[in-house]
Amino acid sequence: MAPKYLRIATEEAWATAELLDGYKKLLEDGSYDDPGFVSLWGHYAQNVSDRALFIRDRLPDLGESRIKDMNDTGIDHALLLLTSPGVQVFDRDTAVGLARDSNDQLEEAIRSRPDRYSGLAAFAPQDPTDAAKEIERSVRKLGLKGAVVNSHTHGEYLDDPKFYPIFEACEHLNVPLYIHPQTPSRQMIQPFLERGLDGAIFGFAVETGLHLLRIIVSGVFDQFPKLQIVVGHLGEGLPFWLYRLDFMHAAGMKANRYKSIKPLERKVSEYMQQNVYVTSSGCPSVPSIMLCQQVLGMDRVMYAMDYPYQFVPEEVTMSDNLPISDNDKLKFFQTNAERVFNL
Repeated sequence: MAPKYLRIATEEAWATAELLDGYKKLLEDGSYDDPGFVSLWGHYAQNVSDRALFIRDRLPDLGESRIKDMNDTGIDHALLLLTSPGVQVFDRDTAVGLARDSNDQLEEAIRSRPDRYSGLAAFAPQDPTDAAKEIERSVRKLGLKGAVVNSHTHGEYLDDPKFYPIFEACEHLNVPLYIHPQTPSRQMIQPFLERGLDGAIFGFAVETGLHLLRIIVSGVFDQFPKLQIVVGHLGEGLPFWLYRLDFMHAAGMKANRYKSIKPLERKVSEYMQQNVYVTSSGCPSVPSIMLCQQVLGMDRVMYAMDYPYQFVPEEVTMSDNLPISDNDKLKFFQTNAERVFNL
């Protein structure tokens, strides 16, 4: 029996050929020796394993191969995000140009298959003013559904006020900002690298969870109360920690322990419940999905596959079999995404 909902996958990676060529050039000439980038793309761009070859083949393909994979697994619609680390490893001028070009290419692909694709705008945090303009251009002129940032940019996080034009643009346009992971920065990566934990196995979650927490405790949502942020992988572990985050943040405030911690208008958990959405990308675990639905609310959790990095057809069935009501499955797979991304 066909499901009573559309399966909308909300964190599906893609890349332009120019972006992938840029990564290869950085690796070959050694001009960007960030250990996280070298670990991540030294593997995906140069390794000849079946997995690496599949990723390299599928990332730039928005044609029949990707559509066939969607059809074979029952994915009705994919929200496309420029793959990690996006344009954020390049110099300012290169990053600005690549972001603009990728958004133009994405709009063209969506225009050819609007029934199957939507997308989020890439931008270059290296120039926050231009980033805000590119988000606005992409939403208003290209019809993209929000913006995506691949977490830190050269070790800098968006809670720095110099990046506020990005938040201002998203709030003004009433579109979400998706914070997608990348490898930990130079400042934190070494212990992860030593045991092969820098990527999706753990480093991604630690780094992106940290990024979101920095945004919350710095008071960004008090300044931009309508801003909505989306994170994948079931909130990068933060929903599990809500009680402790509330307790320890309050304790730190009471003790006046850190000058950098500001009084907030709400609890950390309340920002997670009112300003943050999470997707199930790469985490088709029934207990984990249901925990997020319980602590964040049914309206705050959306389906994603994490294609092509995690392409396991059986995982779709696992999510279909969630022991929740038909109405809640409709929210999880379809209507939450339609509302958040204005699909």
